[in-house]
Amino acid sequence: MPNIQVLDPHVADLIAAGEVVERPASVAKELMENAVDAGASKVTVEISHGGMAFLRVTDDGKGIPAGELKTAFLRHATSKLHTEYDLEAIGTLGFRGEALAAISAVSRVEVMTRTPDAPLGSALTLEGGVPGEVEEAGCPLGTTMVVRDLFYNTPARLKFMKKDSAEGAAVFSAVQRLALSHPEVSVKFIREGKQELLTPGDGKLKSAVYAVLGRELALGLREVKGSGEDMTVTGFVSLPACCRNSRGNQYFFVNGRQVKSPLMMAALEEAYRNQRMVGKYPACVLHLTTKLNAVDVNVHPAKTEVKFGQERQVFSAVYHAVLSALEGDRSHPALTLEGSGKGRETTLPGWKSTDTVTPNQTTITVQPGKAPSQMEERASARPAAAPSAPPAVPTAAARPGVGLEAGGAVQVSTPAVAPSAPVRSQPGKGASPLFGKSRPRSRGVDVFWDEPEEPVAPKEPVRVISQMSPAAPVAPIPEEKEPEKAAPQEKVVPSPAPAQPSVIKEAVVAPAPASPIGEEPSKEEEPLREEERPWRMAGEVLNTYIIVEQGDQVFFIDKHAAHERMNFDRMKAQGYDPMAQSLLAPVVFRLEPEEQQALLERRELLEEFGFEVDELGDSLAVRQAPFDVAVEDIPSTLAELAHKLLTTGTADPAAARDELLHTMACKAAIKGGWKTSPQELERVARAVMDGAVKYCPHGRPVAIELTKKELEKQFKRA
Repeated sequence: MPNIQVLDPHVADLIAAGEVVERPASVAKELMENAVDAGASKVTVEISHGGMAFLRVTDDGKGIPAGELKTAFLRHATSKLHTEYDLEAIGTLGFRGEALAAISAVSRVEVMTRTPDAPLGSALTLEGGVPGEVEEAGCPLGTTMVVRDLFYNTPARLKFMKKDSAEGAAVFSAVQRLALSHPEVSVKFIREGKQELLTPGDGKLKSAVYAVLGRELALGLREVKGSGEDMTVTGFVSLPACCRNSRGNQYFFVNGRQVKSPLMMAALEEAYRNQRMVGKYPACVLHLTTKLNAVDVNVHPAKTEVKFGQERQVFSAVYHAVLSALEGDRSHPALTLEGSGKGRETTLPGWKSTDTVTPNQTTITVQPGKAPSQMEERASARPAAAPSAPPAVPTAAARPGVGLEAGGAVQVSTPAVAPSAPVRSQPGKGASPLFGKSRPRSRGVDVFWDEPEEPVAPKEPVRVISQMSPAAPVAPIPEEKEPEKAAPQEKVVPSPAPAQPSVIKEAVVAPAPASPIGEEPSKEEEPLREEERPWRMAGEVLNTYIIVEQGDQVFFIDKHAAHERMNFDRMKAQGYDPMAQSLLAPVVFRLEPEEQQALLERRELLEEFGFEVDELGDSLAVRQAPFDVAVEDIPSTLAELAHKLLTTGTADPAAARDELLHTMACKAAIKGGWKTSPQELERVARAVMDGAVKYCPHGRPVAIELTKKELEKQFKRA
């Protein structure tokens, strides 16, 4: 059996060096931290061959006295600690007294240094940890450390080094982290004689972020300011639309020290819940400042791991600071058109006048007590394209207050009231209404109808029939508060259309319908008149995107994504107490065995949301469902939920509840391609433009912005 003996000091140094010095990036990190502790305002890092052959760190700090130069390279020699009580409140980046000894043990080191009160500097060389003699030398104030031939005497470690490009990238990353941790220090990085980074050192974190992370990412960041119990959180976080594919751009600092903190990372990503897409991660530069004795940095020789005395307070401070920054942002992703309009012009085939009325639909806006404009008169007088079967229309005397003109024009002389619950129709059943520019500045009554496909019997009320398959009612957007003195309107009496089921759209609407199922009555003030609000809804394109104009900006709003977020926020804020309906016949469908089991294991959660699900052989039978989910959407809703539960593997009830809310909000939202009334589109636009809705629950943006300048480039006006 071998005898127990004390290791040779040189062997012990090599073992210790393996803990501190893993690669050239470790050397750069330790030397830069020493420079910051010495009060440097400028730090320059130069490397060659990835830092393996040559690495130099120069600073303008206080320097090392000539008499202490050799001592600085001894193990456990430091000027930063003196007693055991100093370990309880460490305010410097270095404190262990191991870095210089470990670096010199596995390389050839040259050092030149001068203190402010010394007329000459000092120079020292070390090889394999063995020092030479200290000599006088002319040098500027501060310290210059040159490390050559790293791991030349430890071939076992040398063979595990990566390519020079990879090692150089790791050194660059270490330099970037130091620049972000101390924006008051000007940091320069030179690789193979070429400068790759220079920060201003003006003490502003924003300047360092711009220099380190680049313009593109910096423009997508928002400032964070928050405080908790004896701690503050500052920095920048990316907008949900600017999230990245990895966590590589997440930088956490505690009292100026770069750390790897799973706690802070969890708080950050929790703040982004329901705002970022799956597989996307936020970028951040977050500084946590707290009491020195509230954090333990003496956990690992690399000093990148810390322990917090109050983890819950740290989590809360980071979470609320980030959440406040995200909620306070009202910007939307900018749309940039490729090219500048040069070299290509667009020819519109069959270009027609913009005031042409579509054959299948007539749209007229009438202000009470005011004659129609010339454009409206032209639209009224112009005969519409004849349908396959010209409909019979009632006379003016058949319905008081409603007159019919030639060409299908309608005159309404009653005040405007809010519409009833929105009715959805499938795409392709008539043209979309045009609204916005020709609309009067005061609120009037917008009348929209499609020509019925079958003749209408005389003396029946005006009605519009949009053919679509029947569906269970879907939760609409909350209605605004009705005007108190609005005159009641005649309600359109539906008439069944032959051949196939239909959904009836009212042309003139009854006052103030009851609150939709599952919603509280709206307490909002009467919406601003068009001339009072800073934006104007210009219309809708492709039956999916709402166009809103504000100043020199045009916003394109995805009505489905925005309405989905509105549904989700409403359900979550109100605790979602659903109104459930028992089905006359159960909906039976099959899923994969794993998906079916995932749903059955969360049967209590499904019952909480109004679903009653039972096993039926190898299938599932749904006997009850909430009103917010159409009957035909029940299988797809539960299948989507089961897939999410399996892929995320979440056992957290809150997370599972959010997943179900996501799915139900999506199914209950307006669909892209559906025709939607202008009033409903306006409510969606208002929620987005007022800042209440920014991202859908899956993290996709609900609106993008196009500036006048960008548009003018395409027309060669810029």
